[in-house]
Amino acid sequence: MATRPSHIKLHRKSRELEFEFETGEQFKIACELLRVYSPSAEVRGHGAGERKLQTGKKHVNISSIEFTGNYAIRISFDDGHNSGLYSWDYLADLNERSDYYWKEYLAELEAANASRLPVIPQFKQL
Repeated sequence: MATRPSHIKLHRKSRELEFEFETGEQFKIACELLRVYSPSAEVRGHGAGERKLQTGKKHVNISSIEFTGNYAIRISFDDGHNSGLYSWDYLADLNERSDYYWKEYLAELEAANASRLPVIPQFKQL
């Protein structure tokens, strides 16, 4: 079981969440990765193979972080998503396997002909 970090810091400009531990260990996870791999049912679905591809999240940032007991945090994102509890174990896995998760996410976007960039609405001319 992963330990609780001693300090969590949001780097708004680079859109990364940094975790520091009393051991001196530290790591950062991109807000986009946290958002597209949210542990919520809205993103993960309710069973194997039900994960929903999240698109247009390249510029997503975190609006708030709330501790949930000693085992997790709830992250609210600036796109309105705020469900799902990020346990210390889950965050450690996202960090340790981040290369794998990024490759999987980018491959899924490509297969769906989707983008990390948000869709810009087009206006009708009158």
